[in-house]
Amino acid sequence: MGYNCVVLAKQVPDTQRITGQVMNDDGTVNRSALPAIFNPEDLNALELALHIKDRFGGRVTVVTMGLPAAAKVLRDALYRGADEAVLITDPRCAASDTLATSYILSCAVKKLDHDIVLCGRQAIDGDTAQVGPQLAEKLGLTQITYVEALEALAGKTITARRNIGNGWQKVRAVLPVLLTITGDANAPRVAAAKGMMKYKNARTVAEIEQDVKAANSADDDATVKKLVKERADALAQKGLLIRQWDLDDLAADLTWCGRNGSPTKVHRIQSVVLAAKESKEVAPTDEGVADMIHELINDKIIA
Repeated sequence: MGYNCVVLAKQVPDTQRITGQVMNDDGTVNRSALPAIFNPEDLNALELALHIKDRFGGRVTVVTMGLPAAAKVLRDALYRGADEAVLITDPRCAASDTLATSYILSCAVKKLDHDIVLCGRQAIDGDTAQVGPQLAEKLGLTQITYVEALEALAGKTITARRNIGNGWQKVRAVLPVLLTITGDANAPRVAAAKGMMKYKNARTVAEIEQDVKAANSADDDATVKKLVKERADALAQKGLLIRQWDLDDLAADLTWCGRNGSPTKVHRIQSVVLAAKESKEVAPTDEGVADMIHELINDKIIA
């Protein structure tokens, strides 16, 4: 039997490149100054979903919430083997904390056929690891967190190995189920050339609208709307129109979305730089490395 997998992905700033130059005066991060990437552990979640599809059949749908630019991670997912992608974009989603985000995502997942919902353990821009478990609660799904391996999948039963810090634990559950995946679970496959050729022109309506407005800045709204519809219809006929939903499409309760639905408020973000109290320069030679090793042994730092 095949399994329908829904993967929740997020476009995040590359936090490994945070420096003083990308910090605002109020201590927050200037996201526009950092390159946007596919959240690493969400790639692990996607890889596990693709593995399930390759082995058992079924479909993989990837969902992301964000600005129109977040469609980039959806194309990346299609390049790697996903069957369908959905962008949730709406100005009313702005300032959503994990509680509001998980609610909006739950509205989207309910509209999709799903046997297994997969999320990365956490996003590198927040490190809360809250969205996955909160989403499972809102969907009423059994959840297995910190999954590092799929042990078995047969019929309606799944067995997974989860990391518990000082060891591991095997957990068996009945589908449907939600899994959060760690970075040690697998090595994500690279984008396939065939997939890139097929989906390189895939676009959301929001992206089409941006392109049309840029190319036809002198046209009125009615003309722009007509051109957008024509281009969207043409892409849809080729299977290249990425599905796009707003909060109205999701029939979401607006009191649970955006800033109004977010009890969490960020006070400030600090860039912490660890500096050594003392340092010693090691000569970049075999003799220099040998001396350093002997010194570490004498100081009982290494044995």
